[in-house]
Amino acid sequence: MSPVLLIRPVQAQDGSGWLPLWRAYLAFYGFAGATALPDDVTHTTWQRLLDPSEPVHALVAQRGDQLVGLTHYLFHRSTWEIGPDCYLQDLFTAEAVRGQGVGRALIAAVGEQARAVGAASVYWQTHETNATAMRLYDQVTAKSGFVVYRLPLT
Repeated sequence: MSPVLLIRPVQAQDGSGWLPLWRAYLAFYGFAGATALPDDVTHTTWQRLLDPSEPVHALVAQRGDQLVGLTHYLFHRSTWEIGPDCYLQDLFTAEAVRGQGVGRALIAAVGEQARAVGAASVYWQTHETNATAMRLYDQVTAKSGFVVYRLPLT
C-alpha cells in the first residue's frame, strides 16, 4: 500500500524535490539542450513561489517523503468579473505516479485555493499534442473553445 497523497503549499525546504520535477516538466515541453530555460529564470521562479507578496503560488503533491507532482498558479484581475481569475500555469506529475489521481488532486486543490479568494473559475492550457493530459482535463471540465496565440517579443 502506497503512502497517502498530501497536497500542500510548497515550502523552502522543498527545493531539492521541486527542482527535478520542474526540470522534467520543462524537458517534457521541449526546454532542453540549447533552448534550456536560463538558470536565473528558474531561480527567480523559485523565489517568487516562496514570496507571499507575489501573485504566483505553488502546491506540491507529496507521497511519503517524496514530491511527486507540482502545480503553479496565479491570480490576476479580470475585465469580466469583480473577483480575480485563477490561471493554472504549470501542472506536472512524476511519470511513476501518472494515472494515480495526482494531477486530478492538484487541479482540485488549485480550485479550492481559487474559491477561497473569490475566483469564479480556474483556467489553463496545454499543448495540442498532450493527449494524456487532455484525457484527464476532459474528465475534469469542458474545453473553453478558445485558441491561444502568442506574439514573441524577443
